[in-house]
Parts: sequence; C-alpha cells; structure tokens
Amino acid sequence: MQTGTHFDREHCVRAVQSKDARFDGWFFTAVLTTRIYCRPSCPVVPPKAENMTFYPSAAACQQAGFRACKRCRPDTSPGSPEWNQRADLVARAMRLIADGVVDREGVPGLAARLGYSTRQVERQLLAELGAGPLALARAQRAQTARLLVETTPLPMAEIAFAAGFSSIRTFNDTVREVFALSPSELRARAPKGRTSAPGTPGTLVLRLPFRAPLNPDNLFGHLAATAVPGVEEWRDGAYRRTLRLPYGHGIVALTPKPDHIACRLTLSDLRDLTVATSRCRRMLDLDADPVAVDDHLRTDPFLAPLVDKAPGRRVPRTVDEAEFAVRAVLGQQVSTAAARTHAARLVTAHGKPLDDPEGGLTHLFPSPEALAAVDPETLAMPRTRRTTFTTLVGQLADGTIHLGVDSDWAETRARLLELPGFGPWTVDVIAMRALGDPDAFLATDLGIRRAAGELGLPATPAALTARAEAWRPWRAYAVQYLWATDSHPINFLPV
Repeated sequence: MQTGTHFDREHCVRAVQSKDARFDGWFFTAVLTTRIYCRPSCPVVPPKAENMTFYPSAAACQQAGFRACKRCRPDTSPGSPEWNQRADLVARAMRLIADGVVDREGVPGLAARLGYSTRQVERQLLAELGAGPLALARAQRAQTARLLVETTPLPMAEIAFAAGFSSIRTFNDTVREVFALSPSELRARAPKGRTSAPGTPGTLVLRLPFRAPLNPDNLFGHLAATAVPGVEEWRDGAYRRTLRLPYGHGIVALTPKPDHIACRLTLSDLRDLTVATSRCRRMLDLDADPVAVDDHLRTDPFLAPLVDKAPGRRVPRTVDEAEFAVRAVLGQQVSTAAARTHAARLVTAHGKPLDDPEGGLTHLFPSPEALAAVDPETLAMPRTRRTTFTTLVGQLADGTIHLGVDSDWAETRARLLELPGFGPWTVDVIAMRALGDPDAFLATDLGIRRAAGELGLPATPAALTARAEAWRPWRAYAVQYLWATDSHPINFLPV
C-alpha cells in the first residue's frame, strides 16, 4: 500500500472491512455520512465503501472537519512507520514535530533545524500528509490533552498548559472540535481507575501501543544487559532509566505486556510529556511495521527460520543520541561489562544527581558540555581512545556534529567517519541505534560474522555486505535476527 496522498483505495477499503490492525497509523478512514474518522481496525460495523474517504494523518482528518471516533480512539494509534524508516525532509520534520519542536520553537524553528524555508516545509508536509506543521502539532497537543484529562486528576488549566496550549480557551475549543466532547465530559467518560493515584505528583501511567507481533527478548534484553548503573536498571520486570528533557528531567519504567508496553513516567515538568513519550516509543521502535520487515527478510532462506522462530524483533534504539554516541566510543574493543563500568564512572563523576524514591537511579547521563570540560588525563582509557572521546564530545558540545531526530543520515555518517578512531563499526552502530537508520548494517561486528558463518552465510565483511544487499532496506533488523543466534544475555529478558 502506498502512503502519502496517493492511496490505493481498494487496499484501504479491504483493510477497513477486515478490521486489519496492521494498518492502524498508516492511514485514517473518514466517514462522509457521520463526519467521524477512525482507525482501520475500528470495531464498529464498517461503513459502505462509497461513504469512506482516506487521509494520511489525524491532523488532515481534523482539518477536513471530521471528529475522532469515541470507540476506536484513532488518535492513540501507533505512529506511521514511514517517519522512522526515511531520512527525507518530511520524515525528519515529523520526527521533530513528535519531539515537540513546533510547540517550543514554532514553525520557523522547525524550518531552521531542517535547513529549509518555512514555505518549503509547509508545502511538502501539506502535499504528503494533508496538513501543515501547525495542524500536525495541534493534533498532537489534542492527543496529549486527552491523555492528561483521562489519566490524571490535574485541574484543566494545568492540563492546558502541560499539553502546550497557549490559553484555556484554545484548549477547550480544540478538545470540543476534535473529540466532540468538552474536557469535563472526556474526564467523566474515562474508565474508572485509570487516573494516577493521588500523592504521586508528576507521575503518569500510560499504555504504549504497537503493531503485533513484538518480541521483547532482544529489545529489553539488550537495554537491560547494557544498562549503565545509576542511569538505567532492570527492576521488577521493568526497564527503568532517567531522561534529560527540554523543560526538566524524568524517570520512566517500561514493562512489556502482550498487547502494549506499560509506561510509568515521573516528570519534573508535565510539559515534557509528549517528548518523553515520543522518545520512549522511538527507543523501543514501537512504530515499526514488523509484518513488512519480517515478510521481506523471510525471502532469504537463511534468515527465514530465524524470523519464523521469533518474529517481531525490534531495533533497540535510544532516548538520547549524544549519550549513545559517547557510549559507543566507550564500548570500542571492550566487553559489555567493561563499557558499563567506564560509563558508570563518568556518570558518578559528571552526571547531574537526581532522586529516585522507587529504585536505584541516581543521575542523568552527563551532557556533552559537561564531558567536554573533563580533564582528559583523568579518563581511564588508552590514549588513542581518549583522543576519540575528547574529539567527539567537543564536537557534540560546540555543534560541529549534531545527532538528533532531524539528522541527515548520510551527512552525519560522513562527519563521524572524519573523527579519529571512528571506523565502520562505530559509525554503523550509531547509525542503527542513535540515528535510527533501519538499513544500518554491522558487517564488521564479531557476533554478526560468527552468526553468519554458523548459518552458512559469507563471514568476511565484504562478502557479507554484498550478500546483505537482498535484505535492504531492513538490514538493521537482520542484525537483530543474526545476533539472536548467540547465547549472549542481550538476547534474553532478565529473570
């Protein structure tokens, strides 16, 4: 099925008639007779085909005068996989909007980050998504507002402020327009017991949806096995970590469930809710389309048994791109345990302390600016790696290298390769886990080469890279399946 403004109408109609949840978030169905828009899997009886029209975004539906269905709650669909598998202007803009940039910096700030004029950004978003950046950000604010209304006891004025609205009136008008209910009516309709318990200010309990299947083993196993003490931990069946956010900081606990990820967020400033949620989704790769990925990889007879054994593997990513790049350098040519030890020392010495009454989290990971100020002679690492480390954090701190959701993948790769001590493995692992490139491939990784040899695939980097051409554009997911052939603890959920 094509995305953007060019839908295959016949496929869309079939997806709606079969209530196919795989397409939730890919497109939205607007019903001309009721003026309601739904996700494809809406449980109500599907409308007649001639009464359906299709839009690429909830914002486009809202702009066309449709309101959200009260049954299927289309605003809570998983995000479109398109924005995390592309690096063009529209995809980068969508990642920035999800990260709250329009709310904080306006459309001019969005355009400046992308290196285009405001008019160019608006024109391309409108052409592909049927809505401009302001409308897309407004739809996101409405979703955040609904979440806070239904899951917290906060006063409506505080919710309006936290969701990013400029006034109470705008908040009220938007909620009524999008949901055909006032904020008070939304709260009254919310299922009992969903609101956060009193006495936990700033704490929210959310459900993060995903497209099935999802295999949590390598995803949470990797995060838990590489966790930096003080910043991350595995506790009571949940991966927990600290978050540096635009307005403050937070602590998140993420627990895999059969049909969602349970997310418990504690924020110092509720205005960071949208950003924190977006970054957690990105870290867990929850907007992926696992059926499309797995179907493609199954066409290779060597990978098919691995996919069939445990389908739905995701690429574990990060909530902080600069942090991950620093950790990738610390992990060069050392064991996972040694890398964790090096990172923990930096955290203790240079991270910002915070209080975690529920567990063992103690610090935020140090910012590039804090690490750039570190005396190199105090770093317990070989001189060549010390040079690599100081060069990286210096360029991250002064902006020479920018790692973020808006990064141009090709340009960033080229800049990283220019740094001393940066070879293919370091650049590719940053591309895969920090930049989010779904086609990044670690041909020089020892575990990948060992797995390839055991499967009968070429084991030399050049030959394996040539063989992996058939896996494009999903080579990062092939990496997860190859890594899973090993008994390394990153591939299993902790017990």
